[in-house]
Amino acid sequence: MTGAGVVLLTTFLASSVEAIEMVIIVLGVGATRGWRSALIGAAAGFAVLTVIVAVLGLALSAIPIGPLRVLVGALLLLFGLQWFRKGIARVAERGLAGMREPEVQDADVPASGIDWVAFVLSFKGVLLEGLEIALIVVSFGVSAGQLGLSVAGATAAVVVIGVIGFALKGVVTRIPRSLLQLVVGTLLTSFGTFWALEGLGVSWPQSDLDIVALLLVYGLTAVGYVRLEQRRAHRMMEVA
Repeated sequence: MTGAGVVLLTTFLASSVEAIEMVIIVLGVGATRGWRSALIGAAAGFAVLTVIVAVLGLALSAIPIGPLRVLVGALLLLFGLQWFRKGIARVAERGLAGMREPEVQDADVPASGIDWVAFVLSFKGVLLEGLEIALIVVSFGVSAGQLGLSVAGATAAVVVIGVIGFALKGVVTRIPRSLLQLVVGTLLTSFGTFWALEGLGVSWPQSDLDIVALLLVYGLTAVGYVRLEQRRAHRMMEVA
């Protein structure tokens, strides 16, 4: 493979990792809170990112990404843990009910207008991951002397992962609502933990692969709590 091919492939693969995280957040928020507000938030994130990249250009490498990771991570933890708790309660109570039931609007989701929770979560997820992709492009492209190819590789990654995510939208919306809220809560909590601690200076041994370990830990925790809740409910029914 030529030097140009290496640059293109490397930036594509590196940017794909960040793009996957971006798309997962938007998909999860859209499926649980509403697609309109989530997509508007994502579009706004891309718009702000475009302005930042256009204004700063190569100076992007000087942006302190740590504080932004702490802020976004804390926000994802805040809402992720709420949805994690609600998801555990709903799965424990209803199992996988909801597959063929009419969709029930959550009480905290506005029936009309912008859902600012969905907007902000999507906006910040896109902005943070987009900045990290931009940093990959600048650092690798400049060092290899192939900035144009680096930009092309990153752009292709975002487009490909975005198209795949859009194609999966229908599959995601068919997941039972009680389970979906638990899954999204687990995802947001895992990403929030990873970004917040990374922003505080924690060095993850396997980098982004450690998100998978966090997903397993929180997933097993959720299964344990679901069983505990079901046993508690069963004992209360026996007593009654």
